[in-house]
Amino acid sequence: MTPITVKASPGLKVPLEGAARRYITDADPATVPASPYYLRRIADGDLVRLPETAAKAKTKATTTEADNG
Repeated sequence: MTPITVKASPGLKVPLEGAARRYITDADPATVPASPYYLRRIADGDLVRLPETAAKAKTKATTTEADNG
């Protein structure tokens, strides 16, 4: 499955598929598989899909912070 980057709608915490005690929040985007579970949560408005450019920028910033740390 193709990975997608999502974040929760403001004020929500969305459980990860298969890990009900871990959450996607509106503060920290997550890269997840494009499974029916996540696509349904997007359609319901619980999750917001982020553009791929935002995902790449976040990955680059995280990598740069790790290199400098």
